[in-house]
Amino acid sequence: MELLLILLLGIMYAAGVYLILRRSMIKLLLGIMMMGNGTNILIFVMGSITKGKPPVINSNHNIFQDIYADPIPQALILTAIVISFALSAFAIVLLKRAYALLQKDDLDDLNTPEEEDI
Repeated sequence: MELLLILLLGIMYAAGVYLILRRSMIKLLLGIMMMGNGTNILIFVMGSITKGKPPVINSNHNIFQDIYADPIPQALILTAIVISFALSAFAIVLLKRAYALLQKDDLDDLNTPEEEDI
């Protein structure tokens, strides 16, 4: 299971970097979103996958004596999902406004200075 997630992680990072290097604004946003999802999978894999072992201490023990699921990576992933959703919504609004002004989807058009009236 972990090997499959690691392969998926590598594919998502590679596709994300490829999309970020394109000139389209939409592909840039999709690349950022793919890399964010790849990072969530990385945090999930680093937290180790443990099935059926909740982090609950029995009443007759003072410490954990068995392997348990770590809740910290799961909380970090939930926070990252909310932040990436907000970032994506903000970027979509910015991209829509830039497209309305330029009528183009090319990032190089954002760097050109405006033509002066002579």
